[in-house]
Amino acid sequence: MSCSVVNDVPLVEETAPQIQVLFEDEHLVAIHKPAGLLVHKTYLARHEKYFAMQMTRDLVGCHVYPVHRLDRPTSGVLLFAKSSAVAHQLCVQFESRQVRKYYLALVRGNMLEAGLLDYPLKEELDDVADKMASQPRQAQSAITRYEPLLNAEIPVPSGRYQTSRFALLRLQPLTGRKHQLRRHMDHLRHPIIGDTAHGDGKQNRFFREHFGVNRMWLLAQKLSLTHPVTGAELSVVTEPEAEWQQIFTALGWGDDELCSGKPWTLAGT
Repeated sequence: MSCSVVNDVPLVEETAPQIQVLFEDEHLVAIHKPAGLLVHKTYLARHEKYFAMQMTRDLVGCHVYPVHRLDRPTSGVLLFAKSSAVAHQLCVQFESRQVRKYYLALVRGNMLEAGLLDYPLKEELDDVADKMASQPRQAQSAITRYEPLLNAEIPVPSGRYQTSRFALLRLQPLTGRKHQLRRHMDHLRHPIIGDTAHGDGKQNRFFREHFGVNRMWLLAQKLSLTHPVTGAELSVVTEPEAEWQQIFTALGWGDDELCSGKPWTLAGT
């Protein structure tokens, strides 16, 4: 973080977020996007300084084309094409649901059984960007597969409860609706921790104050697709950031339990 002076008042300049290249060839580049980083410039974010698209372009030395999106508070695998033709082919794969996406999520409460949630969602409109848009259309099909990986209960009161419970889930959206995973977990009464739009405000505040980390606990961990040029099967995987390990330890998920099969490695998927 650097510092400049204006009218004898020191101004702290924003530190650039760090992105990591997970895969690159002459046609594609995939990065690990940190939580809090926007994918590209928008009118609503015209005062922001850093964007994943521009940072990736500067890092790899050529223009890149976004082919899918990650919400600003979500971290993980973000894929770009290096040409408009490849971008079009990738967009077709995403739109036809040929791309398989896997996420890790930390949620409120324990979950004991896996399942498939088929719960239609109405389109979400932004109060500013969509203020001239017509009323929301009929609810669209939205399907999410979910699987509990680990459960925790800590002896710390939360609200009217004497203990606090959390679960680590693997989520696979089979459709691509806006905020689908966040809204579906809220519908299941297991909201994602740190989700300020669809989560539990009291639980978010408790988690932030007790553990000292402020973010939404949703990680886009893996993308599996057909390479649009070579036709080969391609999977891009990232690991949870260091702050996840900090939380794992705090929740009592020790190294032995976590390293036994590493539940986040998505073996066999």
